Amino acid sequence: MFKRIFLFALTLGMMFSSKAQICTGSLGDPIVNITFGSGSNPGPALPASSVVGYQYVNNDCPQDGQYTIRNASINCHSNTWHTITDHTGDPNGYFMLVNASMFPNPFYVETIRGLCGNTTYEFSAWVINMLRPSACGGNGIQPDLTFRIEKTDGTILQSFNTNKIASAATPQWKQVGFYFTTAASTSDVVIRIINNSNGGCGNDLALDDITFRPCGPQITSAIVGAATNAVSFCEGTSNNYTFSANISSGFNNPEVQWQERINNGSWTDIPGATSLSYHKTFPASAASGKYYYRLAAAESGNMGTTLCRINSPVLEASITSNPPAAASANSPVCEDETISLSATGSVVNWTGPNGYVATGNQQDINNALSIHSGKYYVNVLNGICSTKDSVVVKVNPNPTIGIDKPFIDLCKGDSVLVNLSGAAAYTWQPTDGVFVSGSSAWLKPLDSTLYTVTGTSLGCSDAISVVVNVSKQPEANAGPDRTIMEGSSIQLQGAVKGDSIQFYWTPDYQITGLQSLQPYVNPFRDTSYTLTAQSLIGCGTAQDIIRVHVLKKLGVPNAFSPNGDGINDTWVIDGIESYNNAEVQVFDRFGRQVLKTTRFHSWNGTMNGKKLPMGTYYYLIDVKQGLPVLTGWLQLLY
Repeated sequence: MFKRIFLFALTLGMMFSSKAQICTGSLGDPIVNITFGSGSNPGPALPASSVVGYQYVNNDCPQDGQYTIRNASINCHSNTWHTITDHTGDPNGYFMLVNASMFPNPFYVETIRGLCGNTTYEFSAWVINMLRPSACGGNGIQPDLTFRIEKTDGTILQSFNTNKIASAATPQWKQVGFYFTTAASTSDVVIRIINNSNGGCGNDLALDDITFRPCGPQITSAIVGAATNAVSFCEGTSNNYTFSANISSGFNNPEVQWQERINNGSWTDIPGATSLSYHKTFPASAASGKYYYRLAAAESGNMGTTLCRINSPVLEASITSNPPAAASANSPVCEDETISLSATGSVVNWTGPNGYVATGNQQDINNALSIHSGKYYVNVLNGICSTKDSVVVKVNPNPTIGIDKPFIDLCKGDSVLVNLSGAAAYTWQPTDGVFVSGSSAWLKPLDSTLYTVTGTSLGCSDAISVVVNVSKQPEANAGPDRTIMEGSSIQLQGAVKGDSIQFYWTPDYQITGLQSLQPYVNPFRDTSYTLTAQSLIGCGTAQDIIRVHVLKKLGVPNAFSPNGDGINDTWVIDGIESYNNAEVQVFDRFGRQVLKTTRFHSWNGTMNGKKLPMGTYYYLIDVKQGLPVLTGWLQLLY
């Protein structure tokens, strides 16, 4: 037994001492998966035990004998290096960036523990030559690496040389590796990566994703009766599947174990599933999600350790959630409005009253009528699954409202009752002068108003207009009372207000311009005049009275002779006794005042008891009744 294993391992070592060989059988889960982590630049230094003879720097573009951990390296060393990122494409994924030392030496060491005996393992890593072909005059030093697996005592179990890794016009990550079989007593090994080239201009590389995985015979897997390695079905249905696998030769006495993983969970062994086939029943109550299955295999005695297992290709059973239908509508709607139907899903099909058919998440039915009322059904498809739902749509008729008085003539201050019909509730705009009582309203606007009445029933409405013409009541103003002197005339200042009115003066006595608001009057006696304003549309009559007081006319002589002959010896003003407060002034021809009195009876032509000289004098008579001042001249004779 041991001899056969030894010869197998020796054969592998001979086969892959000069050429990389990646496992062509089935692999197990990585025992080691060195990705160098992820994050922002720079990444942390590696443990001192993993890096031999190299200095860590925290910046991009290390010098000879230095390394760094980066998620990107950009145009280093005057753009003689490639610009690269993590080999998986993760923008935050780290890689190890190495500027080799001047002399060949190991630069990376890692101890792997807990291996299984009699088990083949694959070692692989991703490398890239950082140097551009044009660098170093086109003669740059190319990296040359040896990957070596050793026992912990230094005994070499397997090694592989990459030879020179050529530079390329564009950066190209390359996977290198080999596999080997452990002896029965081997559990711990050392991975050693050695730089074989001298330093100088070139020999610069990046290293990423070092993995160490069990390798074994080829395992194939299938879902019985399925065309592919994946099946799908809808939640709420019961389904049965048989998963099968085959193992090629290579194990002496293999053991197998079916495993299950749900969604992004961990792989777990399925109790009792230890044959090449496994029957799985998915009940109708199974939750939606991804169910994965694989067959794990190992040499007899090693199955209990996951580090010894290899795995088949993964089989997948997907339980697809039934799509949410959730049909909805903006029901109820009114006639002439738009019915909006809505549902979610990849493919949405609608059916409804009167042969309605439509496809799409959102549907609008414009100018709705009562025939559009009814139940609308939706069938929502989401891949292979579908869900049905329905929604009831009701189209309510619009009310038709009426009013008994759509056009109203109203006197200001009056009100009118109007009655509405055809709806359940009514609103008025504007609300000024409106007093609502159910389907009736009292209207008493201050001015002419156009009202809009909206009637509502079951959320639907109709509107009509109501015109109210407000006419103002007549107003009359004959003007203030006036006083005139007998024989004179005065113009009255009448005014009227109101809508659609006529006016007239009474009595028709000594009045000129009777059809005017400002007629002239010249009564011979005290007279009261009445201005009447009358509405032509029945809004009443208004009157106002002006009183014209007629004073006695003054008789003013223009000469007298105070010579004592008993004839015209004094200046006497006829009628002045009617004016108790009349003021009389007389001036000589030089403007000197010779007389001023408010109790005038007569004047004898003297001033301060002395006779005035004969001549012409001038008088001013103010009767204090709002009348014009009388002026004139008189002769003083002897």
